Amino acid sequence: MPTQVTTLAMQLRNIVLQRTNRSVWNLNVEVSPERVVLRGDADTYYAKQLAQESVRKLVPTMTLQNAIEVAA
Repeated sequence: MPTQVTTLAMQLRNIVLQRTNRSVWNLNVEVSPERVVLRGDADTYYAKQLAQESVRKLVPTMTLQNAIEVAA
C-alpha cells in the first residue's frame, strides 16, 4: 500500500509530465515531510521552470529544490 509521501511524489511527477508535455524525462520526484526535490533532464530552461512552478502551486509551503538539468 503506497504511503502519503509516495502518493504525493507520483501525483507531482504526473503533473510535471503533463504540464511540460513530457519535455522533462528521467524525472524523479523525491518527497520528504518538508521538502520536494525534482531531478531529471529537460529540453529547455523553460521546461525546467515550468516543472518547478507546476509543483510549487501544489505544495506552496514546502521547500522546493529543482535539480533538473537542461540538455545542451
